[in-house]
This record gives sequence, C-alpha cells and structure tokens, in this order.
Amino acid sequence: MKKTIKVVALATLLLSPFTAFAAEGGAPAAHGGGTNKSFIEVLKEGGWCMYPIGLCSVATVWLIIDVWLRTNKPKLVPEDDLAVAQQSFRSGDYVGAYQAMKASNSPFASVVRAGLSSVGYGKDATEEAIVAAVDKINSTLQTRINYLSVIGVCTPMIGLLGTVSGMRGAFATLGSSGIGDPSTLSAHIGEVLIATASGLFIAIPAFMGFYFLKNKLQSGIHGLEEEAERLFRNAPYEYLQSADVGQEETFAALPNWIEAPAG
Repeated sequence: MKKTIKVVALATLLLSPFTAFAAEGGAPAAHGGGTNKSFIEVLKEGGWCMYPIGLCSVATVWLIIDVWLRTNKPKLVPEDDLAVAQQSFRSGDYVGAYQAMKASNSPFASVVRAGLSSVGYGKDATEEAIVAAVDKINSTLQTRINYLSVIGVCTPMIGLLGTVSGMRGAFATLGSSGIGDPSTLSAHIGEVLIATASGLFIAIPAFMGFYFLKNKLQSGIHGLEEEAERLFRNAPYEYLQSADVGQEETFAALPNWIEAPAG
C-alpha cells in the first residue's frame, strides 16, 4: 500500500505542470468568454517537443521508482539470503552456502558467492573479490541513476528547441499578417511558454531524484558490503586453503608443453 502511494505521489508531481497548463487553458477568459480547452489540446499547444518531453517524464518516473526499490535494504540484502548464509557459515557448510547463493539473484548473494569462490586463495583474495563484486553492483545501479541526470540536462534543451520553434512561428506570423491575427500569434506564444516550462518542470524532479537516490545508493552499498564482510570476518582461511568451494569449471590448465605427472 505504501509503495502504491509513493508511485501515485511521484506521478502526480511529474504530471503537475501539465495539469496546471490544462487548468489554465481550460479556464474561460475574464473578458470576452474564452473557450475551454482539454488537457490534450493544451499539450498540443506545446508543439512537437511535447512528445520527447512526455517520454522523458515517463522515464523519470520509472527510473525513480525502479532505483528506489533496488536500493532498499530488503532488495540489496534479503533477509532469507542473509539467514541462509549465516546458518551455513556457522555450520561450516561453505559449499552449501555457495550453492544457496548461486540459486539466488540478489546483490548480497552475488557478493557472497564471489567471496566464496576465492576463499581458497586466502583472505586478501577473498576481500578483493568481495570489493570487486560490490563495485560492480554499485556501478550498475549508479548507471541507472545517471540517466536521471541526463534527463535533467536534456529536457530543458528540448524545451529550448520548442521555444525557438515557437518564436520562429510567431515572428513569421508577424511578418506575414502583422498584429491583425492575434489568435495565430497567441498560439505560437503558447507553444513557447508550454515548451519551456515543461522542460524545466521535468528537469527539476529528475535532478532531485538523481541526488537523493545517489546518496541512498551509497548508504545501501555500505550496508551490503558490511554484511558480506561480517560473514568472512573470522573465516578459517588456513583450513580453506586451496579449497574449491565454488566447484566451477576452471579454464586455466597447465601449459600444453608441460607433461602432466603420471598417475
């Protein structure tokens, strides 16, 4: 229920400028009794640039919701995966822990699996494997967040293109018919205002989401790394030396010019 409320709130926030434009466009003029305009008609006044701006608004909502869910602690470190890993480590069943983590797709499972696959090479190799796995997860999620920054930069530029297009039409109207056709001139001016404002209104929540989710991701990554390192903190590396916990196929055989020992 809470997730649904957040989704509705985010959608309302991003669509609010369009709703405002529709409300202003639909209100009758104070003098002369203007005509009511539908939401679609007001959007059409913004010109061609409203289509890419609309796509950017949908992408912004989707990215914010998607990254928000992915960076929550239950998603990064599922309680079930954590409990299975802790129980396996307590009982010394490292092979079972690896198989359990391999069956899961969570970020925590990927990090623990990377550590277990290197545990036979010592503490340093295990810690390096954990850090590498955490960095990979962080990079993947950070890339999604960076798209919000791209949208925040691009939407005002798209709105600016719409502004230039609308001004060009307005000046063309002035040049051909002068001020004698105010309805045509006002349509071009409306395109200028709606295009510019729409680009800015989408850019603002995109940038807000970018910085907020960036900080949220860092907090989640620290928690993920801490939980993984806690599992391996007192691992008996001396007994696990050369152990092939992962039991994965290896592709690094002896050079073919070296004769394998008999027997």
